Amino acid sequence: MEFIVTVLIVIAALLLGLVVLIQNPKGGGLSAGFAGSAQIGGVKRTADFLEKATWYLGLALFVLCLASTSLSTSARPATEEEQQTEQAEGGQQQGGGDQQQQGQQQGQQQGQ
Repeated sequence: MEFIVTVLIVIAALLLGLVVLIQNPKGGGLSAGFAGSAQIGGVKRTADFLEKATWYLGLALFVLCLASTSLSTSARPATEEEQQTEQAEGGQQQGGGDQQQQGQQQGQQQGQ
């Protein structure tokens, strides 16, 4: 599942880069090539499409990155070092409890 999300992120990033490069910062861009038939309405629609595509692709990229992060942290197996640390901490806690019990037993024996 994580691989599929990663592939979708790459595709969305490439498409977003392409859409941004097509646009002209002064408002021309791809729509400037249709200047001859621009009065019919093709230029305005092209500019609107490119702007909407930029927003949707940016949003999709953001959501996919969040999904990828949540998938990678929840599905990540513990490393060998983490497992050893958990085992060592568990052993210390159990060992500490054993020492307390032994101390209590000795105290009871001395009191008798």
